[in-house]
Amino acid sequence: MNVRELLLPVLLLINVVGVFAQPTTFTNAIGMEFVFIKPSSMMVGRFQPPYPKPPKPDDTTQKTAGLAWTSNDYHRAEELVKQDAKNGFTVTIRKPYYIGKFEVTQAQWKQVMGTNPSAFQGNVVKDNADQHPVEQVSWQDVQKFLVKLNALDKTHRYRLPTEFEWEYAARAGADDDISWKAIWASAQMGSMTTAPVGQKTPNAWGLYDTLGNVWEWVQDVYNEKIFADPTPPRSGSQHVLKGASFVGDVKNATYMTHAAGPGNGWDVGFRVVMEAK
Repeated sequence: MNVRELLLPVLLLINVVGVFAQPTTFTNAIGMEFVFIKPSSMMVGRFQPPYPKPPKPDDTTQKTAGLAWTSNDYHRAEELVKQDAKNGFTVTIRKPYYIGKFEVTQAQWKQVMGTNPSAFQGNVVKDNADQHPVEQVSWQDVQKFLVKLNALDKTHRYRLPTEFEWEYAARAGADDDISWKAIWASAQMGSMTTAPVGQKTPNAWGLYDTLGNVWEWVQDVYNEKIFADPTPPRSGSQHVLKGASFVGDVKNATYMTHAAGPGNGWDVGFRVVMEAK
């Protein structure tokens, strides 16, 4: 047995102890709240479209609905779905991290940047705009925010989440095939404006607005495909957006949606990762 093999159990134990030694929540100097995310694995990109199945002999539902499908029709539907279905792939999150409990607010953006680019402020909203998510920020704008945030707080390192970090935290252990009822319970959609953060039901790990309110930038470059690849591209003209917005189509309000910015602008914001020590 070599030295590496002897040290491996010790290193694993140190890693486990380090994970459990981290506080589960953290609030930084400007009031940004973070939730601790433990590493694990998830299945990404699995896609199984629904399709009609042949009725049972005693089922009259399809007859009363006026459907007249033949056995060939059902077989063809099944074959078409098989062509579009994707098995997905396993993603392992290897390091713990903290992620914003809420989307970055207008107040937090102003505190760091000294300006407010948001469309939904002042008389445009009926409540406190400071608590609404900042929007009308490009991916490049967010990078400038992160540079200034890191300069303000040199004891931590802040960045955008990767797409897989975002999705893993947003799903909170759930399968990506969740019900529309759950989507509407947790998403700020169907509104005329953004809403103050934290008004809807949080996910199982205590994160708010992961579906709806504003689209959220992540670090990854867009791969020009409907689904993410196991390894994101190194370069490209656009970056990935996750989570849909208050004006988004409900079909986009799933954790697996892999969209690209810049989008509308006024419905695009972000949340921040703070690296665990």
